[in-house]
Amino acid sequence: MSLTVPPTLLEAAEAGPVDDADFVACVRDSLPYAWETVSRVVEELASSTADFADNVVPPPTETERGQLLRALASDAIRSGLERHFGVKLAFQNCHRVAAFRLSAVDSDTYRRFVSTRGQLLNQSPELRNC
Repeated sequence: MSLTVPPTLLEAAEAGPVDDADFVACVRDSLPYAWETVSRVVEELASSTADFADNVVPPPTETERGQLLRALASDAIRSGLERHFGVKLAFQNCHRVAAFRLSAVDSDTYRRFVSTRGQLLNQSPELRNC
């Protein structure tokens, strides 16, 4: 299971639209490693003038790797994180998370990062089974 959904949030979802802040809080509480990783990358971006910041450190265990994969493989979770932090997230190799400034999404830097060539160049034997 990706998220541990509190009964009150589940009831709200059954009744209609859910508040974005409540959904993001559920993500934060359910996937703490993913939340910490994305938060750290966003903080690094905010403290620089670069178009993006990224995480290149693999998760310490498979549990943390699974959290990151679940968070970024889900359109709803990824979109919620992007709205919350005001960035565009990109993802490679089950741990390389990048946060791009929204103004950089139409840049060569962003296109290179999300390209098939960028994905292939970011491979290594250690990462083939991640």
